[in-house]
Amino acid sequence: MVDFSLWDIFRNLLLAARWTVGLSLIAFVGGGLVGIALLVARTARWPGAERFVAGYVQLFQGTPLLMQLFLAYFGLALFGVDTSAWMAAAVALTLYTSAFLVEIWRGCVAAVPKGQWEAAQSLALSFGEQLRHVILPQATRIAIAPTVGFLVQVVKGTALASVIGFVELTKAGTMITNATFQPFLVYSCVALLYFALCFPVSLYARSLERKLNVQR
Repeated sequence: MVDFSLWDIFRNLLLAARWTVGLSLIAFVGGGLVGIALLVARTARWPGAERFVAGYVQLFQGTPLLMQLFLAYFGLALFGVDTSAWMAAAVALTLYTSAFLVEIWRGCVAAVPKGQWEAAQSLALSFGEQLRHVILPQATRIAIAPTVGFLVQVVKGTALASVIGFVELTKAGTMITNATFQPFLVYSCVALLYFALCFPVSLYARSLERKLNVQR
């Protein structure tokens, strides 16, 4: 057993928390880019796009994130891709995040009154111009709060990346526990750090929702 002080434990967990934050941001930004591409494809009603996006959403929402991480880590290796735990976690979480964001945003676009589409069409705007100038600005106001709120789920989801060897907050907690044999203390610190990451985001999401509801 290694003798760790409380400060040593907390300091090492803080170092690992940087990777949790980094992975969360990569998954959120990457998932957002994929999600907006899927949203445009679905909204534009390109041939086969609606069915493809619906299947994509069902696949990633209907299977456990843990299984997706395993498939990304071990599956890519079957095709000769040298996969690190970092790459596998980033890919799996990005795809998982995009499947939820595209549904959140689809609902927000659907919430824009049909008359707004008709008004944009009457101005002879192209589909891209309708989205950019009329629909998306209104949908964005609706989407901000739930999108920010979903970031909390992404942060918590990064904990599962520990099972493929990615050293983030949960994995670091396990490693420190194995060295100190103080699981209650270590995992209490892990929980506290997750709370410190997620609670301000939750508060901000609720604040945005109240503010935007008042403005509407």
